[in-house]
Amino acid sequence: MDVGPVGGAGSVTGEWGSTYHVPVLADRVVEYLRGAERLLDGTLGGGGHAAALLAQGILVDAIDRDPEAVEVARVRLAEQVQRGRLRAFVGNFDQVDDVAALTGVRYGGVLLDLGISSRQVDDLSRGFSFREGVLLDMRMDAGATSPSAADWLNSQSVHNIAAALRDYGDEPHAARLAREIVRRRARAPFATSDDLVGAIRGALGPRTGPPHFARLFQAVRIAVNGELDALAAALPLLRGRLLPGGRMVVIAYHSGEDRLVKQSFRAWSMSCVCPPRQLSCTCGGKALGEVVTRRPVAPTAEEVTRNPRARSAKLRVWQRGP
Repeated sequence: MDVGPVGGAGSVTGEWGSTYHVPVLADRVVEYLRGAERLLDGTLGGGGHAAALLAQGILVDAIDRDPEAVEVARVRLAEQVQRGRLRAFVGNFDQVDDVAALTGVRYGGVLLDLGISSRQVDDLSRGFSFREGVLLDMRMDAGATSPSAADWLNSQSVHNIAAALRDYGDEPHAARLAREIVRRRARAPFATSDDLVGAIRGALGPRTGPPHFARLFQAVRIAVNGELDALAAALPLLRGRLLPGGRMVVIAYHSGEDRLVKQSFRAWSMSCVCPPRQLSCTCGGKALGEVVTRRPVAPTAEEVTRNPRARSAKLRVWQRGP
């Protein structure tokens, strides 16, 4: 059952923020994971959530695909690292089995805070912003050799671009915009945010503005990093790392992410997977656990005022059975 918030003047949401990243819904994360002995933070970021959980006496193993984020968190939480209470590694949450030090380790809790950090957005060299003149990079792992957003826009077919804009950006005119991108890149390859903004305005009209740009840049970022595919692979993998009674907490910022989490948690909580019209159960299924949050938990108005980027956050919790 969902429990009440533990925020207020001394709430951990405000206490554990940093210049790198303000942890979203930190109060609720602590509330749902309090009592775990050891936890896996699959999205370390600037270490805000990790710091709040460490303060509760929880040992934290953490990974992040961005080497810069891992280094920042190690410096910020150096005392905890030295005491062996925090172990931080470079890696993506869908590849946790590739981190040798974490092989076979099981946890009382798993945390995923999806999306990108405030620091990544504000660092123009990372190429996530639609500010004028920013290079189209958008790779989550800084310094990666994988294709950038510019590479993706310059190489994908009309069909693939349209599918990404439609599925990840909820764009009703995705095909028109995809054709505009391909038409423009034939004249000159896409290189900066100006190129993508120009294509958006060319296809959707000159009155398009920041809300359109934010939504469509996000769609490109999700496609470039394969974020939904990684999440789909990671959820059952991380479920397998939970101890009996352990909880998985996921904070999503995109409808596709949240839908995937919701459907996974619901499927894991079903005791019968027989066809709905079947008169009696023949599958002999047993629920793997239960959904703790009947509805997604959203930030308070106070938190959104303090951190506007939290406004789209949705937190869901699932608990493994005994």
